[in-house]
Amino acid sequence: MASATYVGRLAPSPTGALHLGNVRTFMIAWLRARSLGGRVVMRMEDLDHPRDKAGADAAAVADLRWLGFDWDEEYVQSKRKDLYREAISRLESAGLAYPCVCSRSDVEAAQSAPHEGEQLFYPGTCRGRFGSWEAAAKAIAPRVPCWRFRTPEGAAGDVEFDDIFAGRFGQCVPRTLGDFPLARDEGGAGYTLAVVVDDAAMGVTEVVRGGDLLAATPAQILLQRALGLPTPNYCHVPLVVGPDGRRLAKRHGDTRVCAYRERGVAPERIIGMLAASCGWCAEGESHSLSSLIPRFTLATIPHAPFTILSGSRFFAP
Repeated sequence: MASATYVGRLAPSPTGALHLGNVRTFMIAWLRARSLGGRVVMRMEDLDHPRDKAGADAAAVADLRWLGFDWDEEYVQSKRKDLYREAISRLESAGLAYPCVCSRSDVEAAQSAPHEGEQLFYPGTCRGRFGSWEAAAKAIAPRVPCWRFRTPEGAAGDVEFDDIFAGRFGQCVPRTLGDFPLARDEGGAGYTLAVVVDDAAMGVTEVVRGGDLLAATPAQILLQRALGLPTPNYCHVPLVVGPDGRRLAKRHGDTRVCAYRERGVAPERIIGMLAASCGWCAEGESHSLSSLIPRFTLATIPHAPFTILSGSRFFAP
């Protein structure tokens, strides 16, 4: 039975052009919502300022609309900073957020084991070190501190949840991440804080996103608990990767949606190819996004990443 209460979301980031890997994940998220009679929120996650590219936000929206996506509400994170600032203020008042003057190189140097990926362990070096943000800022001027979340000790830091696609997942956040960052400056927000605040404010009931973010979820759940916010369901789906097993990048050829548009490739061919990778149709079929609603199921999606051998030769004339 369809549920009118389901709320999903599409959350592109303007750090580059939309590519086939993004589209496959968004396609699963959109079809999941529409097949359940739910609503879709579009949220532009434009807070990664050093990597944001001018015009990439509008280009992503244009590509998604060309492919047949639609949504019921639209938001831009950079216009919602007051909400993130208020959340940090609440955490600070509760003794759960503190300013930190450690640079990334400081944190990397403190690792007790070889490190791969984006998640670094932080041992709480600046816990209780400064009485205020201003004191921390004065200590490292002209650099600015970041805000960190004070992770709870003992069993309170253990998080387990049932992911709809990936299954049971658990993590002891204090031992894995330690006190993770909330914002790069006094009035800003990082990914973890922003998505937690926004998912709650927008009424998102289920988050469908790439499997590379599975390990980041326990920290978000801890933050939801600290702020008294609901925890949505999570559904982490496999990425699209190149032949080397790494997620799509320029080294794998041109898999940008805009490149296919410029070559005159029909959107139905792109959707059909990605739908075939999920088991919803045969290879070579063309489909509109909406035509896949009655075919949608998570059960046929392979748990292994979908490998693209050469993006440059895809949909060759």
